[in-house]
Amino acid sequence: MNFRTKFVGKLLIVVVAAGVLGGAVMLLWNLVMPGLFIGSRPIDYWHALGLLVLCRILFGGFRGHGGWHGHRHWQKWQAMTEEEREQFRKNRSFPRRRGEE
Repeated sequence: MNFRTKFVGKLLIVVVAAGVLGGAVMLLWNLVMPGLFIGSRPIDYWHALGLLVLCRILFGGFRGHGGWHGHRHWQKWQAMTEEEREQFRKNRSFPRRRGEE
């Protein structure tokens, strides 16, 4: 399978998933919010899709692993002693940045 086929396949999956999730957000909003809050109105599909994207931007990011996952790693790094940090730098298996030895 070549790159173009994989790319088109993944793009199709993302578009279908966004469509289904937009429909789910619209359905849930229209079932819950007007009954819960007196002044709220039902929303249409495009507003639901916009709400989904807004929530993804605010709470999840677009890097594939939303949330605060990196925060935990930063806390571990801060808790390390200088010796532990140096040992970690020596043992890491990913490529080093330019200027590091």
